[in-house]
Amino acid sequence: MHDIIIRGGSIYDGTGGSSFTGDVAIDGDRIVAVGKVDGRARREIDAHGLMVAPGWVDIHTHYDGQALWDPYLTPSSWHGCTSVVMGNCGVGFAPVHPNQEDWLISLMESVEDIPGAALSDGIDWTWQSFPGYLDALDAKARAIDIGTQVPHCAVRAFVMGDRCIDEETAGEDDIRKMADIVQEGLEAGALGFSTSRTIFHKTREGEYVPGTYAGAAEMFGLAAGMQRAGHGVLEMATDLTLKAGKPELDWIRDLSIRYGVPVSLLLFQNDDAPRKYRELLEEIRRANAEGGQVYAQVSGRTAGLLLCLEGSLHPFQGKPSFRALLGLSREERIARMKDPAVREAIITEESGGKGGEMAEFFLKGWHKMFRLGDPPNYEPDRSECFAERAQTEGRRPEDIAYDTLMEFDGKGLIYFPLLNYTDYDFAPVREMLTAPHTHFSGSDGGAHCGVICDVSLPTFNMAYWGRDRKKGGLMPLEWLVHRQTQSTASLHGLNDRGVIAPGYLADINLIDFDRLGIDAPRMAYDLPTGARRLIQRATGYHMTIKSGMPIMENGQETGALPGALIRGPQSI
Repeated sequence: MHDIIIRGGSIYDGTGGSSFTGDVAIDGDRIVAVGKVDGRARREIDAHGLMVAPGWVDIHTHYDGQALWDPYLTPSSWHGCTSVVMGNCGVGFAPVHPNQEDWLISLMESVEDIPGAALSDGIDWTWQSFPGYLDALDAKARAIDIGTQVPHCAVRAFVMGDRCIDEETAGEDDIRKMADIVQEGLEAGALGFSTSRTIFHKTREGEYVPGTYAGAAEMFGLAAGMQRAGHGVLEMATDLTLKAGKPELDWIRDLSIRYGVPVSLLLFQNDDAPRKYRELLEEIRRANAEGGQVYAQVSGRTAGLLLCLEGSLHPFQGKPSFRALLGLSREERIARMKDPAVREAIITEESGGKGGEMAEFFLKGWHKMFRLGDPPNYEPDRSECFAERAQTEGRRPEDIAYDTLMEFDGKGLIYFPLLNYTDYDFAPVREMLTAPHTHFSGSDGGAHCGVICDVSLPTFNMAYWGRDRKKGGLMPLEWLVHRQTQSTASLHGLNDRGVIAPGYLADINLIDFDRLGIDAPRMAYDLPTGARRLIQRATGYHMTIKSGMPIMENGQETGALPGALIRGPQSI
């Protein structure tokens, strides 16, 4: 008598091999048989007509605070994720000195656009060390598994205090202390160490985050700590697509070779150097041919901003006539914005004051703004941008933007593909997805609450690249499943999941592939203190099973909480 038998589904086992029809038997938290399974089970699930795939493993999220209050880690669990890795881009909440908590919150708010009020209300600071933070995470019941990384910003602040930002070069004693903390965190169960080296990550005061310009000596010292711990990925947000990347890749390659540390870099196409990603992919290939372990995290669509009236950014936020409405309720504000006189004032005024500079940036970007719509279109034709539409329709682009924001009772979304869309086409995205030494990534789950909602990427990748894309061809479903299960899991040594085979964790998605899709993002006010965040729902997930227990059925939470904190690499 098995606990569960899934009968007659189309099994995509995560290895990339050909799909096949069969059964899956589960006992406890493990898969025990695949193929033709005889006997009975306490629960039998009819999967005829359904895709049976491993649970998705998302390696780039920022649930460092949310994991302390939300057992389901939504929206990720809505999109078939059964394991997520957080603590990316160098920001996090441990280690921390007493009275340093608010600074770490403000840093997370500034870098990742997570409301500080929600973090302050939702986090009960019971730790100082990184192992203490892991213990706090471990004490919480949860539906899916979480793994985390030691964040450079917090480590530097803990060791160097106020010097963490002012002093780009750390002293030998500072480096030794930081390396010891990284080693301690990894030995306690962290999956890696993360850092930020991008000019886009700044503190609330406008300074670059700690470690942005840390020298090779500091990075090598931290890698030595990782080497002593015996495992861990060094994850890095960089500006390699903006600058001469080879010198930086040289020391990254040398670090990886010398200390045996895998390095994982975020990689996008940038408008200012639109073919640089190809050079970087080639340099990564060469580095690995010389013995390095360097990988690129790549996204299945753009890094796209969502501009809306309830969010962090939109083209009219700096207009005085719009700012005069901010004290009103949402309903009153939308009613006033429908007034033709108010509309014309907002459209024609000069931006100024708080938000004016960012608004001016967008007001020069009509060529990269699109109506997202519902269902959302993430690969629109160039003719659909506001600049082109304005010429075709004989209107001002401002009028088109205003109408788009006012759609759906003032909940309309303007899509601004900031990265990966220089060519108004996903051909570069496809090139990066299929390149060697890359991993599917980029969801940023839990972050950028008022301006980005890419947490739907696992669902989007399957539905769009496997079924819906009209230009440039589709990708094999077996390959897509592999790339966000066994492939992503293996980067962090999570070799007990991502495959449907005996001995592996029973993390499984049952999917009605014909119905698989994503809704348009919308603003919700469900964080602690009623703080806002963009969320996005999925359709087509019949069931998500985590460690042998159904946690989602037909889009509804079951109440089961079989998830856990992942401590270090795993094996079957």
